Amino acid sequence: MTVERVVLQDPEALARHAAGFVADTLAAATDRVSVALSGGSTPKRLYELLATAPFRDRVPWDRVHWFWGDERFVPPDHPDSNYRMTRLAMLSQAPVPPANIHPIPTVGCTPEQAAMTYEYVLQTLYRGNEIDPARPLFEIVLLGLGEDGHTASLFPGVAALAERKHWTAAVVGAKPEPRITLTCPVLGSARHVVFLVAGANKHPVLERLAAGEDLPAGRIRAAGTLHWMLDRAAAGDAS
Repeated sequence: MTVERVVLQDPEALARHAAGFVADTLAAATDRVSVALSGGSTPKRLYELLATAPFRDRVPWDRVHWFWGDERFVPPDHPDSNYRMTRLAMLSQAPVPPANIHPIPTVGCTPEQAAMTYEYVLQTLYRGNEIDPARPLFEIVLLGLGEDGHTASLFPGVAALAERKHWTAAVVGAKPEPRITLTCPVLGSARHVVFLVAGANKHPVLERLAAGEDLPAGRIRAAGTLHWMLDRAAAGDAS
């Protein structure tokens, strides 16, 4: 695994850098590719940029399939839905074929059933039920970083952290609402795993990760390159 780190001036510069990276990476792909999306304010700005020129014109929308790294178990029109945020910011503003959008189901099922259904969707796309390290599932996985070291909905101490067989998991009890998350091996099955981290409140947890503390975000191992894209506040660069 290769690790790359870049520090940008502020959240806007970070989002623009990430938008350029995503657009260029997808444009360079010669076949169908998949992206796992993240929730949060920093990714939201990235999605807004991808749906506008010049980034929008560089993305091969017809060849990209969109998935989610995690989701709150709320209806798709709920204000807390990651799908809703992404749809409003990007998917409804760009020429995305509806068949290329694969939200995590949250209606008419239990969290456990939702996880099983999404695992089936991912394995159908992958055409296999075991991850081959030489054949990553995703071109890009976008991730955030919580102040407690969580990423996606892999919170400290949850059973899903240790899951190696299943591709998805229901996370119940860690937060007020259940969550559905991809598991560590699946989040790492990407040519590019990109952590987007902004704000001074994230600097302490970045230091903990750098010191080797066992936190959920530190368990993600990319099949290709692991990118840390930070703003100066998160990096602790106050100069």
